[in-house]
Amino acid sequence: MAKTNPFEFLQQVREEANKVTWPARREVMISTAMVFIMVALASVFFLIVDSVLHRGVQWVLGLSG
Repeated sequence: MAKTNPFEFLQQVREEANKVTWPARREVMISTAMVFIMVALASVFFLIVDSVLHRGVQWVLGLSG
């Protein structure tokens, strides 16, 4: 593979960076809100599943008192 000098490399990097399509601010905000909502829903789901499994194990082992 041929070596590229630093000047050519920086030109190539700049050309590739110009090809990047950045999302609009509104799109970023909507995506961020969706991520937070999904994290909250997943947290509640796993809290409920963990509680049910915890009580089930306690019941099976007779540790509920």
